[in-house]
Amino acid sequence: MTDPTRPARTLGILGGGQLGWMLGTAARRLGIECVFLDPGESCPSDMVGRRIRTAYDDESGLDRLASESDVVTYEFENVPAHAAARLLERVPVRPGPRSLETSQDRLVEKSFIESLGVPVPRFAPIDTPDDLPAAMKQVGSESIFKTRRGGYDGKGQVRLHAGEDPVARLAGLQGAPVIAEALVPFDLEASMLVVRGTDGSTLTWSAIQNEHAGGILRRSDAPGPGISAAAETAMRRHAATIANALEHVGVLAVEFFILGNEVLVNEIAPRVHNSGHLTIEHARTSQFENHVRAVVGLPLESTEPRFPMATMLNAIGDRPGDSELENAGVGLIDELGDGGSPLGSGQARWHDYRKTPRAGRKVGHLTIVGDSIDEQRVAELAAMVPGAAEAPSLASGE
Repeated sequence: MTDPTRPARTLGILGGGQLGWMLGTAARRLGIECVFLDPGESCPSDMVGRRIRTAYDDESGLDRLASESDVVTYEFENVPAHAAARLLERVPVRPGPRSLETSQDRLVEKSFIESLGVPVPRFAPIDTPDDLPAAMKQVGSESIFKTRRGGYDGKGQVRLHAGEDPVARLAGLQGAPVIAEALVPFDLEASMLVVRGTDGSTLTWSAIQNEHAGGILRRSDAPGPGISAAAETAMRRHAATIANALEHVGVLAVEFFILGNEVLVNEIAPRVHNSGHLTIEHARTSQFENHVRAVVGLPLESTEPRFPMATMLNAIGDRPGDSELENAGVGLIDELGDGGSPLGSGQARWHDYRKTPRAGRKVGHLTIVGDSIDEQRVAELAAMVPGAAEAPSLASGE
């Protein structure tokens, strides 16, 4: 077991994707070495640290990760339960098991959040088709069926429209345990990132407005232009309530539906989050640095914005060319996360994950910061970033 009185100098990370890479670049600036565990042939994290190439449930690999780390964190929430338990026998794992267990099952998650007095959409469990009548009475005929476990970027869910056969729609999820959720006529989707330290202190970033297409995040704006002050206050309060109740350590992303001043929690992610990538340029301390600070026991740093506004565009399936970006005046991040000179108002920067392009895959993101956001400039850059122009605000020409 790691000596809890000795400062953590080596951080183990389960997962070697782009989130792991960005955690690694933040840790490196703090003088903290990272060792990753990921079964991939190549990973973005290879740019910033050593990697144990093995399955997430490989006991020898987990034991090696524990022996080489002072503390372990993760970049995805579907960590096998027994893997986390094995690591916990030898090394602190942060966020802890309660955050993992709660977020891995959508029914457990919704029930837990509701028990805190935090509003969520109406929901009901469906274990077999026999549960459908009661579930439909609870959530209504316009609803969404989601598998209780797994699924991301719109996977593992089907929408039920009024008049459709719920049995047939349920069959599309191939017998997996399901949660039915009422369809919410929301004005917009948003997220609040909260970081909680080992001492229980919490900080939040600006409220982020998100736009999806095909179940995949395309654009994020901070602070969200459609989020009222009352809604943002509620988002901050609910995010801190959930983090404290979980005794969470690290970053927790809470995703919301916004209906005027009303907010409903859609789901949580006990990790750094895609919508928070813009904090690298927008905030005094990014989600990645504060996550590392939290899990290794360092004091948290300011989450206040450096610029009044920021917009992030996701590249889906392919990447723009370097020359195209440079001609558009977009700065480039290198493999160690260094972009050279700090950004000025109105400037943009491209983060390339060095992943093999394929349909539906996130391969990079672009962030613009400034005193205001020029929508014409955003549209011009979105036309260069594959998939970004599918954000509703851009696809509609608004």
